[in-house]
Amino acid sequence: MRKLGSFMESLTDWMTEKFAPQANRITGNLWVKSLQEAIMAVVPMILVGSLITLVSILNNYASWMPNLSPINQFSFGLMGLFVAFLIPYQVMHHKDFRDRRLIAGMTGVATFLLLIGPVFSEDGGTISFTFERFGATGMFVSILAGLAVAAVFNLFAKLKLFKNSTALPDFIIVWFDSLLPILVCLGASWLLVDVAHLDIYGGILTAFSPLTNIAQSFWGFVLLYFISAFMYSFGMSAWILFPIVYPLQLQGIQDNMAAVAAGHPATNINTYEVLFSGWVGIGGIGATLPLVIMMAFWARSARLKAIGRASLVPSIFNINEPIVFGAPIAFNPILMVPFWINSLVPPILTYWALSSGLVAIPSQLFQMWYTPFPFATWIVSPGVASMLLLLVIVVLVTLTWLPFFRAYDRQVSVEDEDEEETEVAGVAA
Repeated sequence: MRKLGSFMESLTDWMTEKFAPQANRITGNLWVKSLQEAIMAVVPMILVGSLITLVSILNNYASWMPNLSPINQFSFGLMGLFVAFLIPYQVMHHKDFRDRRLIAGMTGVATFLLLIGPVFSEDGGTISFTFERFGATGMFVSILAGLAVAAVFNLFAKLKLFKNSTALPDFIIVWFDSLLPILVCLGASWLLVDVAHLDIYGGILTAFSPLTNIAQSFWGFVLLYFISAFMYSFGMSAWILFPIVYPLQLQGIQDNMAAVAAGHPATNINTYEVLFSGWVGIGGIGATLPLVIMMAFWARSARLKAIGRASLVPSIFNINEPIVFGAPIAFNPILMVPFWINSLVPPILTYWALSSGLVAIPSQLFQMWYTPFPFATWIVSPGVASMLLLLVIVVLVTLTWLPFFRAYDRQVSVEDEDEEETEVAGVAA
């Protein structure tokens, strides 16, 4: 036990003094921040798609219900298009070139549309796109297109065709100053697609396919989740992984939806639906809901009981910041260990159950992470086997938390008693 304590102390010191500053430097980088904000900005569109999935459950019981899939297609299905606009927009915003952020965003959209391979009719009267390229499967193209456009606009931002003393209105000056970067972005895209006849969309997907394959593998699924939880236990958000992992998860669920629509089985397990709506994140990262219930109703310590009851409602809706930083779990060696264990066992068990075919892999978009378990689980994968898997995971994570909770409760109870005795002695003196 003494060796474990020494190890935890050394690990905490290293994470706090060495790793955390570097991680914060990455998340604070303007380009990473802009990418994060661009993806976060489209979350409401994803939630609309999730609501349509929820409402569409009624189609199984009411034949008169209309087909609402077009709403899903023109919200979640246009993710790539939205991101292509938002990335250069956010970069120009943070670079304080706000007078040209809209133009940069529009150029991002135009560049993205060129790169996903439009097909023109011989008479030039019509143009056609493969619709799925607008969505999550096109996000890597939109991310690279958006970053490239932002880099070009940033490079030319200081180039001014008119002197500051000119009498021309500012918006006209911005128009002319933006001509060259627009021409560079669209001209380069045209040369690649129409002149060189390169399949940019296919090439980017091929380049990222190893990353996608790793993320959808057993080790990728388990380790990516564990790393997020591990960082969280040291008070750091998993923002560093977000720009990489989230597009992969979105692509995973969109591929599952397309596969099922074509009559094939869903195969991608690393999706947001599996992790945060299905079986793994019960009460939030690290499956903290059982710990909250223990604190709220079983704790001897008045302090832990109060924290548990204050955290109960948020935890039911999978918001666990109050318990992670209130108990606390973060930087607390006693509770960090079960937090880590419960970030490994549920994903391992879930991956095995889904990959073996015992439980149906989710094939519908549902990213309303605040939907309580087990309702969310039933929505993403209705069936008795799905509920049994959830029950097994709940039992395992509860048994994991129990001995550590008891040990921590005893420790905090003793601390509370010592504080009370000290206060009484101070009053008596």
